[in-house]
Amino acid sequence: MGTLINVFREIRMPSQTRPDNYCKRSRRAFLFLAGATLVQGLPMALSTALPASANQPVKVIRRTVDGVPFYQTTIDLTDPKTFVTIGLANNATQANSSKVSAGAESFKGIVRRSRAAVVASGTFFSVDAQKRVMGNMVAGGKFLKYSPWENYGTTLGLRIGNQPEMITARIDGKPPWQDHWFSLTGGPRLLKAGKVSLQPRKEGFADPNVLGVAYRSAIGYPRGGKKLVIATFLTPLSLAREARLMKAIGCYEAMNLDGGSSIALAKGNKILVPTSRGLTNAIVVYDAKHPAPKKLQETWTHFQQGKPTLPYAIEDTPEHLTQEHLTPELDAGHGLSLQAQLGDFEQPLLDLEVE
Repeated sequence: MGTLINVFREIRMPSQTRPDNYCKRSRRAFLFLAGATLVQGLPMALSTALPASANQPVKVIRRTVDGVPFYQTTIDLTDPKTFVTIGLANNATQANSSKVSAGAESFKGIVRRSRAAVVASGTFFSVDAQKRVMGNMVAGGKFLKYSPWENYGTTLGLRIGNQPEMITARIDGKPPWQDHWFSLTGGPRLLKAGKVSLQPRKEGFADPNVLGVAYRSAIGYPRGGKKLVIATFLTPLSLAREARLMKAIGCYEAMNLDGGSSIALAKGNKILVPTSRGLTNAIVVYDAKHPAPKKLQETWTHFQQGKPTLPYAIEDTPEHLTQEHLTPELDAGHGLSLQAQLGDFEQPLLDLEVE
């Protein structure tokens, strides 16, 4: 309780007495208060199921649950130095669409450039030459891809304060992408309000590789939304079994990500799950030991002030984006890549280790 009182005092401190590092401390205070409020309603079973500590806000462990081996990545969304973004192949500034494409890139190259705490499988992309990514995409408070007609799959979005939400467009209505700091569309949805929820065909999925048994990855969060959890499964699964496993490890909401031969995971410069296939997008996570690019940190602060930095207004979107309507020719074995978004690195590339 004493810590909470001190945090309130810091936030209410008169401007003339605030220390020089007040901005950084106020961000930490804001996230601490949000987390303290949410944790009061978090069952003890969930905090055991989703391991994380104040000293390790981004944690990757290998587990086996119900006979299924997998890597579990747990991300503390209340940590002030933890940032979640999307990396694109070949340092692109726009995700692949029917009009614009940067192609694909090796996972090793993406990991080298990202210098992140974790790089993990992103969303699906098409098998044609354009390698179009599925759904609208937001990173750093900016659209990487936008179409007003997108209504496929399920979207995970992070709002102000890193508060997550999960929306299935054809069931819940279109996601408020303009309100998201981070937004990625995948699917099918696995869990809704703590219960298994599988309606893949209603979401627009018809590919047997997605609907059948395949190597899979998934993302979700517990009730209260203090953490994100990414599961990278090491054995083929049905969607139903994947959903049950996400619930077993404590998720309240969850959706499927790209898998098959595109599935990949790296912790720092160590590749835990390699792929030989070129990838187009990936989830990139930074922490204190692997700091986010300065520009990404600056846009986060800007976004928290209620001033989204989206480059295109809905009514003023470039024609090549507004005319985009992705009818996925998607393959479960496609869909990952990464780059340290919003900035080039001046340091030499890292040497990678492959487990």
